[in-house]
Amino acid sequence: MGGPLSGVRVVELAGIGPGPFASMMLADMGADVVRVDRVQAHQLGVTGLGTVLDRGRRSIRVDVKQPAGLDVVLRLVERSDVVVEGYRPGVTERLGLGPDVCLARNPRLVYGRMTGWGQDGPYADRAGHDINYIALAGALDPIGRAGQPPTPPLNLVGDFGGGGMLLAFGIAAALVERSVSGAGQVVDAAMVDGAALLTAFFRGGPLGPRGTNVLDSGAPFYDVYECADGMFVSIGSIEPPFYAELRERLGLDDPIWDRQLDRDAWPAQKAQLAATFATRTRAEWCSLLEGTDVCFAPVLSLDEAPRHPHLVARGTFAEQAGVVQPTPAPRFSRTPGVLPAPAVAPGADTDDVLGELGFDVDDIRELRETGAVA
Repeated sequence: MGGPLSGVRVVELAGIGPGPFASMMLADMGADVVRVDRVQAHQLGVTGLGTVLDRGRRSIRVDVKQPAGLDVVLRLVERSDVVVEGYRPGVTERLGLGPDVCLARNPRLVYGRMTGWGQDGPYADRAGHDINYIALAGALDPIGRAGQPPTPPLNLVGDFGGGGMLLAFGIAAALVERSVSGAGQVVDAAMVDGAALLTAFFRGGPLGPRGTNVLDSGAPFYDVYECADGMFVSIGSIEPPFYAELRERLGLDDPIWDRQLDRDAWPAQKAQLAATFATRTRAEWCSLLEGTDVCFAPVLSLDEAPRHPHLVARGTFAEQAGVVQPTPAPRFSRTPGVLPAPAVAPGADTDDVLGELGFDVDDIRELRETGAVA
């Protein structure tokens, strides 16, 4: 048996970042995803990014600005359960592939839209990137150390956590609702909304200035420290039993350590911890602290993480076509996802998909000769 989305058919209008991430998640769970790539390269200079995000999909190249090409995509929409698009508001409408047109052709369709600012509001038609969306949502300002500017957390919070993952969740929810109502609908996923949603935990009480709180490097017992070899380790000894074990294993006998939540004591405690961790290499600290309840882990690089024994045992990473990549998550007991096939070149499956849509050899030849497909 395939993954939990086995049998679900998805049309992905090729884009970058969060849209492909959502489509990857759907493909990881067993959905049959067909990516509609452009005949001409987009402004980044490529028609498909060819990264891990593109795994698990088939690809056709279509010029949707030609009536014959638009008809190809609409015929694909008619046979599908989901559309994923990540353009600015109004773009798919101008292409003839907006939700009204697609839902008229397929009333059971779940039409997933991924934008930065959302489909409406004063910013809706403005350009932006992850850093802008999380800044406006209030998610960027708290991230960083005291006395320093906010630190962009790569593009994990906007593009992927608050963007593509939110869209994938919305699509899955809409598919569940459709099983009851029989009707499709539009899913408006905006990175600014998703980034705001990710701040829910911090809305329940006052948060001090950046870098002065328990979870943002303010507390000495929740931070990263440099070791003798220039590598880093992390500790998160928040709860009293874990804090007590940290003290015991590191020999922190100074009475100042009795004042765990006294912010006046934190600078001195942090200085002591920094000096302590600087006395041994990361490997030596791992030997001492891994497997304990200190809440400890080495800070691993992207290259190191797949080799850690715990992640090896979990099968968290796998190598495919020479590329080490994360395996599908979350995990299911009865319908597990499996690592999909590697990314294919744009248009690699054009003829096969057209054949499934009922086009014969002569039809496909004509579409190619006119440039409607490639």
